[in-house]
Amino acid sequence: MTKALTKGAEIDLTIDKLAFGGQALGRHEGLVVFVDHGLPGQRLRVRLRKKKANYAEAEVLQVLGQAPQYVPPRCRHFGFCGGCRWQDLAYAAQLHWKRQQVLECLEKLAGFQSEVVAPTTPSPATWYYRNKMEFTFAPRPWLPEADLAAGADPEILGAALGLHVPGSFHRVFDVEECYLQSPPTGLILAFIRQFVRQSGLPAYDTRQHKGFWRFVVLREGKRTGEQLLWLITTAQGDNRVVDTLAARLREAFPALTTMVHAVSDRKAQVAQADQGRVLWGPGYLEEELCGRRFRISPASFFQTNTAAAEALYEAVGRLADLSGRETVWDLYCGAGSIALSLADRARRVVGFELVAAAIQDAYVNARLNGVDNCQFIAGDLKDCLRQALHSPHYARPDVVVTDPPRAGMHPQVIQALLDLAPARIIAVSCNPATLARDLALLQEKYALTAFEPFDLFPHTPHIECVAQLARKGHQT
Repeated sequence: MTKALTKGAEIDLTIDKLAFGGQALGRHEGLVVFVDHGLPGQRLRVRLRKKKANYAEAEVLQVLGQAPQYVPPRCRHFGFCGGCRWQDLAYAAQLHWKRQQVLECLEKLAGFQSEVVAPTTPSPATWYYRNKMEFTFAPRPWLPEADLAAGADPEILGAALGLHVPGSFHRVFDVEECYLQSPPTGLILAFIRQFVRQSGLPAYDTRQHKGFWRFVVLREGKRTGEQLLWLITTAQGDNRVVDTLAARLREAFPALTTMVHAVSDRKAQVAQADQGRVLWGPGYLEEELCGRRFRISPASFFQTNTAAAEALYEAVGRLADLSGRETVWDLYCGAGSIALSLADRARRVVGFELVAAAIQDAYVNARLNGVDNCQFIAGDLKDCLRQALHSPHYARPDVVVTDPPRAGMHPQVIQALLDLAPARIIAVSCNPATLARDLALLQEKYALTAFEPFDLFPHTPHIECVAQLARKGHQT
């Protein structure tokens, strides 16, 4: 019967679990079926949109029976916004499934057993927890089918400002409400959107690579109350229009403490740009984390969930188990947030980071907090570590903290860690799959002694992890 199934077939399906990455998984006569929107325990009527020999992918047509842990979604954009895919799943269940996905990665990719994995630490806040969000302009808004059926015309509406529809670089819907960042976000976006539609300058078109308005990035200090607006445009317009917008924003939203305008003509659709011009305020904001104060420029990396990041960093410090005599190396250190959080408990901390601007921020943050036992080095990690490994100017690390991007550590960085052989490695990661791969490569000399998942992104499948590895023979 399964072999007869083809693309377009409709079947009834019960969801068994949430797979890594957030998709729902069910089985139909032995065939694994993945569904974008589904919850464990739901009975669904689905249509196959892709059929392979070992699995199929399907879209939901109808909910036949509701999941026991279903909760009504809060946001009007739920279903076509990719920001909160799990908003209809009770929070306790979200924490459970995030741990299950970590377990699956560790067991399948590295052979580790479940006993070492702690329960997921929840986020202190599950709404309005983000301190940064990026929004995109488009020539016209994408509209859901219900709006189109009611007669709405995207061509008449004009420029869009909001978030991407999942899986699309050019479809953007207007964000009217969002429960991830503080409530004024929607009002600020509506104000800018209205101004842009009356400005006479077009929004950027990703297909034709023409247009002026590109991105709005909103950042806020959850502890300080400071707010930064970063506007990115192309060079295909008049900066005097931006100056007018800036003046009107400053008057309408006095809580905004600074605004920066930057220009990017690169084709890649990412909110990045070279240093811009400060339109008012200092051009940065400050935030407090783990008793430290951090200066955050528009493009700086900083943990997006301030309160949850404190719990994460507390775990890093606890698992590092420092006595004050150790030399700590912080790999992929960014603007130095982990390094500075450990500085009081270590003899010396050395941070390594590819992005030179982040190293500049790290030194600024060290001075801001009166920390004088941190050193930061800019360069490609695999090259920096090789040089440091053979240099008499750097003391060998007793503890290494590593917090790489989602792709994980380069094989040469893994080899450098094996050559350095610190007593402990504290591995932080936003991707349990690449973390599991890296941990497996380190098993030659290290034992996994603790593993703690943290929820920094409620209502999404994303999970942050901290692992403690002890050099074999020196387990803590």
